[in-house]
Amino acid sequence: MRSWALITGGSVRLGREIGLAFARAGWNVACHYNRSETQAHALCAELRGLGVDALAVQGDLEDAASCQSLFDTTVAITGTALQCVVNNASLFVPDAGIDFDDAQALAQIKVNLMAPMRFGKWMAALHAPATAQEASANEGTFSGHPKPSVIHVLDQKVFNLNPDYFSYTLSKLALERAVSLQAQSLAPALRVNAVAPGLMYLSGPQTQGNFSRAASANLLRQPIHPADVASSVVFLAGNASITGTTVRVDNGQHLVPLARDVMFVVEELFKS
Repeated sequence: MRSWALITGGSVRLGREIGLAFARAGWNVACHYNRSETQAHALCAELRGLGVDALAVQGDLEDAASCQSLFDTTVAITGTALQCVVNNASLFVPDAGIDFDDAQALAQIKVNLMAPMRFGKWMAALHAPATAQEASANEGTFSGHPKPSVIHVLDQKVFNLNPDYFSYTLSKLALERAVSLQAQSLAPALRVNAVAPGLMYLSGPQTQGNFSRAASANLLRQPIHPADVASSVVFLAGNASITGTTVRVDNGQHLVPLARDVMFVVEELFKS
């Protein structure tokens, strides 16, 4: 039986790359979307063309009931073959500490932090040993298969702080700390890991010219390929011995300290 991966925000950009990477590795894919229905169904058709099964499932990650519904809908089809949830979807709204807005900050926390916490809790419950006797019988043995996992998509920004995108950064900082906490709390039923990419796509008000300059503002002086991030996610899903770990897939961007977000820095340098 093939394993399934549920990918939030799975129909476009990095989510799409992750879905393709899982399919090429032989996984079935549940593609979550909120508003991108057309793209989600198109991706599912493409994934089926690769010889795997695919499911498009809608949900609003700001809403707890909607999160529960999309998870339950997925599990109704996959059962315990749902072996991985990738928390890729993010709400990304520009603000600063001086114009911090309660409602907007809370919306980003709900999507970027609370939804991943819920999916982790539900995945651990789905895969918890049925009885204490079963858990005891399996202790100290290796089944040959990786334990189920959740994988969070972070941002190199959590290791290279600047004050731009203030509320978004707060939510991702909390999610980064949750990698270790969830790994401890949800073991032994579940593994918890993360990837922290750098700049890969046009972001917010960014122009193509700005992106082209900013994409190489890292140690390797080259753009980050989204497929490299996606393959790292699949690696973490398939490695039985890794939990509580974040892989930084950013060409060393986190080692290049900047006073502001990279898109603003390169624009200021270009003007000067």
